Amino acid sequence: MISWVWGGLLLVLVVVQIVVIWSIRRHHDPALRVDCKSSIDELMPSLSGLTLGTAVAGNQVEVHENGAFYEVLLARIGAARHSVHFETFLWKDGQLGRRLAQALIERARAQVQVRVLLDAQGSKGVGDEVTRQMREAGCHVKFFHKRALRNLGVLNDRDHRKIAVIDGREAFVGGHCIVDSWLGDAEDHEHFADVSLQLRGPIVHSLQGAFSENWAGETGELFLGDKVFPPLEAAGDILIHAVFAKPENSAPTVKILHHTAICVARKRIWIQNPYFIPEPDAIDAFGDAVRRGVDVRVLMPATSGSDNPMVQHAGHRNFEKLLKCGVRLFEYPHTLLHQKIMTVDGVWSAVGSSNFDDRSFETNDEISLSIADQALAARLDGIFEKYAQRAQEIQLQAWQRRGWAHKLKDNAFYLLNELF
Repeated sequence: MISWVWGGLLLVLVVVQIVVIWSIRRHHDPALRVDCKSSIDELMPSLSGLTLGTAVAGNQVEVHENGAFYEVLLARIGAARHSVHFETFLWKDGQLGRRLAQALIERARAQVQVRVLLDAQGSKGVGDEVTRQMREAGCHVKFFHKRALRNLGVLNDRDHRKIAVIDGREAFVGGHCIVDSWLGDAEDHEHFADVSLQLRGPIVHSLQGAFSENWAGETGELFLGDKVFPPLEAAGDILIHAVFAKPENSAPTVKILHHTAICVARKRIWIQNPYFIPEPDAIDAFGDAVRRGVDVRVLMPATSGSDNPMVQHAGHRNFEKLLKCGVRLFEYPHTLLHQKIMTVDGVWSAVGSSNFDDRSFETNDEISLSIADQALAARLDGIFEKYAQRAQEIQLQAWQRRGWAHKLKDNAFYLLNELF
């Protein structure tokens, strides 16, 4: 009898500890409201201020699609003279991973400071041999939130960012992962589509700071000096701010950015995202936008093209409500569309690592770039149109007639969507 009592008390203690840890780590999720009549390209100071950053002018942006991105990345790493900082969520051993590792190893042997930050969960398949070779060559390789007692309260918090910073003078941000499936040109189900940006100009300091945030958190090291934060002159004429902060007593800034952009749109919102599971307040904001006359379209992979069909089924749960709101939904069946892009009114873009779901907006460490540039928005809208031509637009009446098994999957997987 006594053992049962002690066992019951122990169970209660464990449950209480779990609840306490969850409540401490849980981010606040307020219902966001926006009342503004200005156009989004006039609101960059407001957008950057609300997201705890500063918009900086004088930047240059180049768009890189699909597997061609890696040739540019590897070439720029190979040209590094002082430092290479690389951060990613997903790295699996393979042809691409070994090429990247060799590029980093070569730079480390040339006395370049190489720092590599990998998410411990997403990059668990990087390979012990690859990790050992990089470390033996002098690369500093660290894993974000490894499974350990000291990380018990943050094991669900993952580093989903994709950042590379070369000599503190140029940077790459986007959706590309280090997996062989990202090679090629999205020509079939085995080769994925993605978009990343190459940046030069003062914005690179912000991206170096974003890398430093998690690097310092894992290692305690603060790097300084002109080799990592050099004086940066204007390289172009594009206004950008980086969004990545997760304040403890407010919504994460990537959520604030995307929600605000939806609320101030006046002409159109075009979204490309692989995992589109908007929260109820976002669905309401989309509906309000349509009633203002905004053309709202979302392009995503179908279950046949996705690398995780469960996520697509979870997203399906909200399709009927979105369609009734007037949102146009397009599913691409041929391969995974992994780009994370939103354009507004043909003048503003958000590009980065963030999915359009609870996990990215509430839990993960993410990075998005808020960019005011008409030419870039047109380029990104062109990518949308290219894939939309081969996509299937979902029609409300046909969607309502889908089978009971499909509906059951949609509702079941929606309950688990924050775990994906």
